[in-house]
Amino acid sequence: MADAPASLNPAQLDAVHHLAGPCLVLAGAGSGKTRVITHKIARLLQAGLKPKQIAAITFTNKAAQEMRERAKGLVGPRAAKELVIATFHSLGVRLLREDGQRLGLKPQFSILDSDDVLGVLRDAGGCSDNALAKRWQWTISLWKNQGLDSDGAAAVAKDADEQVAARVMKLYEERLSAYQAVDFDDLIGLPLKLLRKDAEARAKWQDAFGHVLVDEYQDTNAVQYELLKALVDHPDERRRGLFTAVGDDDQSIYGWRGATIENLKRLPTDWPNLKVIPLEQNYRSTGSILRAANHVIAGNPKLFQKKLWSEFGDGEPVRLIACDGEEHEAERAVGFIQSLRASGGAGADSRGGGGGVKWSDFAILYRANHMARIFEQKLRGAQIPYKVSGGQSFFDRAEIKDLCAWLRLLVNQDDDPAFLRAVTTPKRGIGHTTLGKLGEFAGKWKVSLFEALFAESLPAQLGAKAVGSLHEFGRYVNELEHKARHTSGGEDAKALLLEWLKDIGYEQHLYDGEDSEKLAASRWSNVLDFVDWIAKRCGGQITQDSGNFETERQTVLQVAQTISVIISLAERGDEQDVVTLSTLHAAKGLEWPHVLLAGINEGLLPFKSDAEDMTVERLEEERRLMYVGITRARSTLAVSTLKRRKKGRDTVVGIPSRFIAEMKLDEAPNREDPRERLKKLRAELAAKAAAG
Repeated sequence: MADAPASLNPAQLDAVHHLAGPCLVLAGAGSGKTRVITHKIARLLQAGLKPKQIAAITFTNKAAQEMRERAKGLVGPRAAKELVIATFHSLGVRLLREDGQRLGLKPQFSILDSDDVLGVLRDAGGCSDNALAKRWQWTISLWKNQGLDSDGAAAVAKDADEQVAARVMKLYEERLSAYQAVDFDDLIGLPLKLLRKDAEARAKWQDAFGHVLVDEYQDTNAVQYELLKALVDHPDERRRGLFTAVGDDDQSIYGWRGATIENLKRLPTDWPNLKVIPLEQNYRSTGSILRAANHVIAGNPKLFQKKLWSEFGDGEPVRLIACDGEEHEAERAVGFIQSLRASGGAGADSRGGGGGVKWSDFAILYRANHMARIFEQKLRGAQIPYKVSGGQSFFDRAEIKDLCAWLRLLVNQDDDPAFLRAVTTPKRGIGHTTLGKLGEFAGKWKVSLFEALFAESLPAQLGAKAVGSLHEFGRYVNELEHKARHTSGGEDAKALLLEWLKDIGYEQHLYDGEDSEKLAASRWSNVLDFVDWIAKRCGGQITQDSGNFETERQTVLQVAQTISVIISLAERGDEQDVVTLSTLHAAKGLEWPHVLLAGINEGLLPFKSDAEDMTVERLEEERRLMYVGITRARSTLAVSTLKRRKKGRDTVVGIPSRFIAEMKLDEAPNREDPRERLKKLRAELAAKAAAG
C-alpha cells in the first residue's frame, strides 16, 4: 500500500507476532495484507526458522513475484531467494517432481495446458464439438477441485449430461496415466493423494516447513484446503497447525470455479486454538467509499465481524449516474474521465498527491466481458488510450500454441507435452491407443516419448502400421530440426516455415476444424503473422522489442530456443498510461484513484439468467462482487445504471440494482473526520497529563 505508514498498526503487529499456533488474519480490502505477510516472514526468520522452512503460498505468479520483491527489501536478497514463495500449483509441481514416482509418475512427467486437455477430452469422448468438450472440461475441473475422481463423479452426477461427463472423465484419467501427463487440477490433487497415502512422504514434507502462510485464503477450493491441512497437521503437537491464513470472507467471489467460503467456516472447527485477527484500517479509500462498501456487505451474514475505516477523511460523495442506455453510459464514462482530467483531479482527490491525473488513474469495471465493446468504441472515438484487462494474448491463441509446440520439440525432443501436441496437430493417423502404448513404453524405460519411438524393442509393443507412422513423424521432426539449425536470414527463414506448414497441411487443418470459413481465414492470418514475426528475428531486422540496434542474423532454431523468453518480454511490456477496462472478477486485488462501475442493474449485477433461479448463496456472492468493485476506488467512485438495457436482441426496462439502495448514498454521514477525532483524543490526553 503506497500510503500505508512505515510502522505496523496494532492489529497488524498482533498478526505478525502470533507464532505459537494457527492464525486467521481477516484482511479487509486495502488493509495492508502483503505487508503483514512479509513482516511475518521476517519475524519467523528472527525466531530461528531458516528461509527454506517458510512457505508462502499465493494464487498467481505475479503475486508470488511481488511478495518475493517485498520480502527482499525486509530480509535481504539471499534469504528472500531461499524462501519457498510459490503458487499452489508450483508447490504441487515441486512435490511431484521430487516424490511423484511414489504415485507411478516419472520425474519428467508432462503438464498439459488447457488446450492440450481439450484435445485429449475430444479424443476420449469421440467428439468434434468444441463447445461440448469445453463443458466436459469445466465440469471435470470442478469435480477435481471438490476432490472427486471419475468414480466419485459418477456417484454425484445430477443428470444424463453429467453421467456422460463422468464416463469421459474415466477415459480421460486412463489417457493421462498412459501419457505420463497431468493437468493443472492434478497439481493439487496428486500431492494431496501423495501426502495422504505415503507416510514417508508426508513426514518429509511436514518436517520441511516450519510455518506455512496462505494469501487470498478465501479463494481456496476444497482440495487446496485439504493440502494445506495435510502439510501442517504435524504429529508433534508443538509443530502442529503452524500456519497463517490471510483472507477476507467479504471478497470470496470465485465460487463458480470451485472456491468455497466453507474453508473459512472450517478453520475454527478443525483448529479450536485458532487466533482470529481482523485488519479493519484501510489505507486505500476515502470515508464515503468505505461507508458505501460497509453498507452493501452488511446485507450478507457475517462469519467474522469486521468494519473498514480509514484516516483519509470523507472525500467526494459517491456519484450515481443514470443513463438512457449502453451508448449513453459509455459517453457519460468518457465525460467522467475527461472532466477529472481537465480539472487535474481538483476537489476529487482528498488524498492529495499533486500532479496531473493520468489515463492510468482510471478504470471502468463491469460484470461481463461483452460489456466492454461499447466503451472501447467511445474511448477510441474520443482518442483516449485504453487496454482491456484479461483479453486474450496473441500468443495464447490455439493456432500459435500449436506452432510453438512444434518449435519447442525441435529445441528439446524430451518435451513430452510439445510432442503430444505436435504429433496430433494436424492429425496424421496416430491415435490415442498408439500414444497410450507409447506412453506406457516410455514410462517403463524412463525415456521421453520422442526417444521411445525409435527404440528397437518398440515394434514388440505396437503394430507395424503404428510404428511406421511414428517413425515417419520422428524422421520429419529430425529433418526439420536440421533445416532449422542451418537456416538463417529473414527470407530463407520465411520460406522454410511456409514449406513446413505446407508439408503438415496446417492451413487445411484450420479450415477442416472450423464451421466458419471466415474464422478459419482469421486463424490462418494469425499464423502468417507469426511466421513474419519469427522471420524478422532471423533476419536481424530492427523491431520494437529489440531496441535501436541492428540485431545479428539468427537461425530458425536459435529463435525457437529463445521464443518463450521473447514472448514473455513482448507480453510484459512497460506500464502503459492507459485507461483500464476490466471485469469485476479480473479487477480483484487491484486499485485505481478513479473508478466507474458500469451497468449496475438487476440482471447484470446481481447477474441472473432466465434459465436459473437466484439462490441465496448466489446473491451473497454477487453482493461480495459489488463490494470488491466499490473497494477498488481510492478517491472517486461513480456508479452508473441503465434506464433501458439490451437483453439479447431486445431492449428491456432497466431496473437499478438492489445493491445501489444498499449503499445508502442518501444517508447523512457522521461528518467528524477521523483525523479530527485523533487530534481531540491527543488534546484530551495532553490535558490530563498536564492536570496530573
